[in-house]
Amino acid sequence: MFDKITVIGAGTMGHGIAEIAALNGYDVFLCDISNEILQEAVKKIEWSLRKMVEKGKLDGAGLTLTLNRLKTTTSLAEAVKDSKLIIEAIPENLELKKEIFSKLDKIAHPESILGTNTSSLPISEIAAVTSRPDKVIGIHFFNPPVLMPLVEIVSSDRTSRQTVESVLAFVKTLGKHAILCKKDVPGFVVNRVLEALIQEAAWIVYRGEASILEIDSATKYKAKLPMGLFELSDYVGIDVLYSAGKAIQDRDKGVIVSPLFEEYYKNGWYGKKSGKGFYNYAEGLWEKPKIPSELADKVRLEEIFAPAVNAAAWLLRNDVVDKEELDKAVVLGLNFPEGILQMADKWGIDVLVQVLKTKQSKYGEYYAPNPLLEEMVASNRLGVKTRRGFYEYACDCKILEEIRIILEPPLAWIVLNRPEKLNALSLKMLDELSSVLEELSTDRDVRVVLIKGSPDGKSFCVGVDISTFVNLKPLDALRVSKRLQEVVNKLETFPKPVVAVIDGYALGGGFELALGCDFRIASNRAELGLPEIRLGLIPGGGGTQRLPKIIGEAKAKELIMLGERLKSEEALRIGLVNYVVQPERLDEEVRKFAQKLAEAPPIAIMTAKNVIRLTRHGFLEEGLAFEASSFASLFMTKDAVEGISAFLNKRKTNFIGE
Repeated sequence: MFDKITVIGAGTMGHGIAEIAALNGYDVFLCDISNEILQEAVKKIEWSLRKMVEKGKLDGAGLTLTLNRLKTTTSLAEAVKDSKLIIEAIPENLELKKEIFSKLDKIAHPESILGTNTSSLPISEIAAVTSRPDKVIGIHFFNPPVLMPLVEIVSSDRTSRQTVESVLAFVKTLGKHAILCKKDVPGFVVNRVLEALIQEAAWIVYRGEASILEIDSATKYKAKLPMGLFELSDYVGIDVLYSAGKAIQDRDKGVIVSPLFEEYYKNGWYGKKSGKGFYNYAEGLWEKPKIPSELADKVRLEEIFAPAVNAAAWLLRNDVVDKEELDKAVVLGLNFPEGILQMADKWGIDVLVQVLKTKQSKYGEYYAPNPLLEEMVASNRLGVKTRRGFYEYACDCKILEEIRIILEPPLAWIVLNRPEKLNALSLKMLDELSSVLEELSTDRDVRVVLIKGSPDGKSFCVGVDISTFVNLKPLDALRVSKRLQEVVNKLETFPKPVVAVIDGYALGGGFELALGCDFRIASNRAELGLPEIRLGLIPGGGGTQRLPKIIGEAKAKELIMLGERLKSEEALRIGLVNYVVQPERLDEEVRKFAQKLAEAPPIAIMTAKNVIRLTRHGFLEEGLAFEASSFASLFMTKDAVEGISAFLNKRKTNFIGE
């Protein structure tokens, strides 16, 4: 594919792109206007690599090899020589980018692809200054490139399919997820949605309808975004978001920048970088705004998000992006707990259209509902409540405060839903889990239960919320431990098979939840462990009892007493997990496995589970006797008659659980 990669611009994005390419085996030339800038970039890359070594994600040899693949130069001609992929990452200035692309076109190999890391500037205008518009493409990495999993590929109307395919393949070799923005529209996909959302939040504050804290509390604690919208603006940079919003507004009015943003931009209040933005940062860059959770109910989420859903509908109706890719973009690029279209389906398309119409009548045509949304309302595609919206819902969905239940008979999914806390266990979540397990235990349509983390892939569950431990007295700690044990015991004694679907971190109490399940299926990026010893504690949810019984006493002591994490492949090797699969195939493979379990006779499955659990640590003779009596009792069930009859007649079984 490409032997050598050239990155033009050694700033935050440029050196990050260079690092991720070198890490994945590419020889990289990093080019900027001075050696001082380049030396500083290399220092930052080396710092980042050393952090990976400290975390066990890279060894010393890998660090040296990565740095050896990296070359720096101030000569544009030297940088692009023999390079078939050139990625520009200079400041977001259209004229500056045109100037550099004009130069690159003249000195780069005729077959070289010219990519730009712009987040919102028009690819077609940049391509117009070259003699190879078919080979010019947007390759938008997210900050920081080494950590963020998404890359937005943007095709202009003259970008060739071959160029698109080559860049998509390249991004895959970096271990990144690519989404394709099929048309060169202002803001592309991610910024089109983000700007509509953030500018609406600012308009609401400007109009006096809600405060900054009320909006940030609602978006952080109710919508489960990782940051409040104004907190995020300060982190990204108000200047960056203002410029991106203006770029969209000036081209097609897809966004209208609020006066609030304009005021802060003109005053130089850019956020953390300037010490003042929507919040003040007197104590420095890492200070976090204090956003009280009790304000979360002061503003409706639909009022804030409706214009963003409208923007998403515009993207779909204009065939800019596929719906699955759009939702993947906001989850991976903005760290949303789920896709904007999935959120819209839950709120109700009719509700969002009514919000937009009310705003339209008050504030103008910018808020006019996209025809796609009105068509959906007219055809009763209102979302989850009608089982048809942007997506089809063959199942019932129930949303509690901290978990979600998705019924896909014969399967039931329990989704832990505190993404802003990496699904850390609260007493509320444990209560909800306990209640849901009781309901599902008697639901005859459900034969297998699956427990997973929220869909961002970061965490299955990182254990008990550490804030629970603050000023905790021994008696209170005992109650927390007992409550966690009760829920894990419910999982272990549940009358149906339970599968833990582990993607990301399964630590502490989260790992103990998984130990209470019958099966554990993990993605290859999962990490499992009991780190309590590092807090001066021991596991309190049954880990000291269940782990030795699964993997043996010696290995269990090692994991508990050292508090170390296991990668999923090592967990598979020692029998801690049943299967390891690629993250993007995890739900699919788990569903296949669960469907096989669901086809088995429910009474026999429950009996097998009980016999194994109740006799595995007693005397062999007692276990054998219990097994024999249980075996005999199953002959009285209709399922046994069905199983034997189907076997003799060579037909498929149909077990009914009787």
